[in-house]
Amino acid sequence: MLHPGERAVQRRTGVTADRLGSAGVRAAIPPVAAEFLRRQRLAVIAAADDTGAAWVSVLTGPPGFVAAADDRTVVADRLPGAGDPLAGLFDAERQVGMLLIEPSSRRRMRVNGRARRDGSRLLVRTEQVYSNYPKYLQTRTYAEDAPAADRTALVTEELTAGQQRWIGAADTFFVGTYAPGLGADASHRGGNPGFVTVTDGRRLTWPDYAGNSMYMTLGNLELEPRCGLLFPDWEHGRTLLVTGRARVDWDPERAAEVPGARRLIDFDVDRVVQIAGGIPQRWSFGAYSRFNPA
Repeated sequence: MLHPGERAVQRRTGVTADRLGSAGVRAAIPPVAAEFLRRQRLAVIAAADDTGAAWVSVLTGPPGFVAAADDRTVVADRLPGAGDPLAGLFDAERQVGMLLIEPSSRRRMRVNGRARRDGSRLLVRTEQVYSNYPKYLQTRTYAEDAPAADRTALVTEELTAGQQRWIGAADTFFVGTYAPGLGADASHRGGNPGFVTVTDGRRLTWPDYAGNSMYMTLGNLELEPRCGLLFPDWEHGRTLLVTGRARVDWDPERAAEVPGARRLIDFDVDRVVQIAGGIPQRWSFGAYSRFNPA
């Protein structure tokens, strides 16, 4: 079922169907999804910390490090590492959004539910499981695991000049949102380099392109503006985690100035964490999505 924020966005955009039902969203993990899980090398996770700030991070490992223990439980044989804003948060159960992504095939799967730590593992009790459309996803191929290196974190209150250039050249990022008591979600955003506009160290803007009309991200933002962003550095293994507040600008004239945009999202930065060794893998670029607006 859709929550009030998702229904409000659907009404505003003229969508009336319950797309959660039509998209095959279910609580149980079907066998085909369980097989997909076992093949993956990375999982994006999103959750809010105890202050309500939202963060997005990534867990990585060899195929099989994420698996379905039963038809309602996903187990990741990893936890957020040192310097990660999500480290230690799952000692208590909390809402989580999980996105399993296979860059080589553009396939992805979303798992939303409640997560807690079990020793060195993360256990997720599933509430929503469904596959996702492959638009705006660039292909990348796993190259190798990176040599062991010190994992360090740089924390700032705004984006440095180098981080602004990093974001301005990005073709991929992940966004984490939540609605208190109603669930968390991790989602992908992609486009050609430059699709995210950097105003300065405290403000970003990105376009909302045509998608699956489920509006999980926008629906959560309707109820809770705090959200998190993750910009991966696929070639060097760094991650850039940003938390702040997002506002959807529904002005059609402003959106018309950006190719392919249905609306624009403005994001104000509250805190930034850059982690060296955040992705201990290397991925080689393949091709841009044919759906990316010019």
